[in-house]
Amino acid sequence: MFKPMLQLAAVGIVGVAAWKLFSVFLMPFVWWFVKIALLVGAVLFVVWWLRKDNTKKDGESPAG
Repeated sequence: MFKPMLQLAAVGIVGVAAWKLFSVFLMPFVWWFVKIALLVGAVLFVVWWLRKDNTKKDGESPAG
């Protein structure tokens, strides 16, 4: 019964240690990816918004 609990504790300790060691190197890349994702999301939102306005104008009747 103690072996699975000890394995879980060991994996947790190794995970925390790895996070502490590699976070210094990985965090700049994570923030870079977040910035790019926000930029791409903003561009896609603008494209969607502009296409939405164009489809409304195309669907109107010529009489007004």
